[in-house]
Amino acid sequence: MAQQIGIKAALEEASKGYAEGGVPIGSVLLDEHGAILGKGHNQRIQKSSPTLHAEIAALENAGRQKAEVYRKATLYTTLSPCSMCTGAILLYKIPRIVVGENVNFKGDEDLLRERGVEVTVMDNHECKELMRRFIRERPEEWNEDIGETN
Repeated sequence: MAQQIGIKAALEEASKGYAEGGVPIGSVLLDEHGAILGKGHNQRIQKSSPTLHAEIAALENAGRQKAEVYRKATLYTTLSPCSMCTGAILLYKIPRIVVGENVNFKGDEDLLRERGVEVTVMDNHECKELMRRFIRERPEEWNEDIGETN
């Protein structure tokens, strides 16, 4: 149940980002009871930010939390997390991450697993299609977002 709530909310965030002209990645942080602590979407383009990925936005929107809250939380994200977002997950010792898809981009899932994080990949069709559409329509912005050159 919480998994469906989490990925649905993350997809809503991703769609919001796409509608704003940004990279369509969404993320949601749920507490141990399945309540949403924070949610966000990638806003690098909208806010000219080098770091405002969806996972970072969700953490920011969750506000300051005590360490034990993070250690019982689950992070949902529509796309496999990059190195920067992986670092934030490890820093706050978030024990579980649910990834909508990792076909269009596979981030540092192996590192997360090596460090004891439970990683679940849903292989969600909606996540894959939204990201695939953006990459096809705006390849330069996508490459910029993942730190690649064209």
